[in-house]
Amino acid sequence: MPYTRGAEVSRATADIEAEVLALVKQGVREVTLLGQNVNAWQDRESGLRLAGLLRQLSQIKGIERLRFTTSHPRDMDDELIAVHGDLPELMPYLHLPVQSGSDRILKLMNRHHTSESYLDLVAKFRLARPDLALSSDFIVGFPGETDADFEATMELVRKVQYAQAFSFKYSPRHGTPAAEEDQVPENIKSERLARLQALLDEQQIAFHASLVGRVLPVLFEKKGTVDGQLIGRSPYLQPVRVQLPEEAIGKILPIRIEAGHLRALSGVLSEDTLD
Repeated sequence: MPYTRGAEVSRATADIEAEVLALVKQGVREVTLLGQNVNAWQDRESGLRLAGLLRQLSQIKGIERLRFTTSHPRDMDDELIAVHGDLPELMPYLHLPVQSGSDRILKLMNRHHTSESYLDLVAKFRLARPDLALSSDFIVGFPGETDADFEATMELVRKVQYAQAFSFKYSPRHGTPAAEEDQVPENIKSERLARLQALLDEQQIAFHASLVGRVLPVLFEKKGTVDGQLIGRSPYLQPVRVQLPEEAIGKILPIRIEAGHLRALSGVLSEDTLD
């Protein structure tokens, strides 16, 4: 929970803009706004919220891509949803942790959302940006989690259809109320985690397969593990492996996706128009 890290603090708009301008001078083309609960950011003097900050940063010459993470379902507002549909610099990828599909478990976790409110939020985002790729976090085996609670999580995953996600077994943290409760047996936690991760992997493979044949703008970051190979990032944040000269690092190039793998994509340089 964000609360375990103390009171939320927002950096001033001017400080953020100054840092982004300094990064642009170094050749940076993509910026990610980071925060434990980044969508709660607010400039205390002007009242500017995250959507407004994103709009301002998009006007900085040289910035071609913007992202933010990690968000919290509780602090999403209509303006932040809308900006995904009308700001081309904001990449079509959103990490939106849910943790569980069971309202009972969410309440025990002291989360301030329900499975229904989360699904409503997902629907609003996809209405604003139909090609949005979603990722999330899940915890299985929280104290008191029953088979029915776990099945509620699986059902939520089936409804959302994630591009990727991160899943973990609950582990007691000293001093937290849950650490004092009856724990789910380790073998049950392991079995649930395996089932959940298999479903998430299946969805990730399906999403990657849906991109095969498309031409995507890829920002190249570093050398790959194979001679002559570079690795970049798609708008949906997947690693993309391409045979290219080292001079392509730092550039955004049109890449035709030829294959989708579990954790990455591969493709070739294309002369076609970007999708």
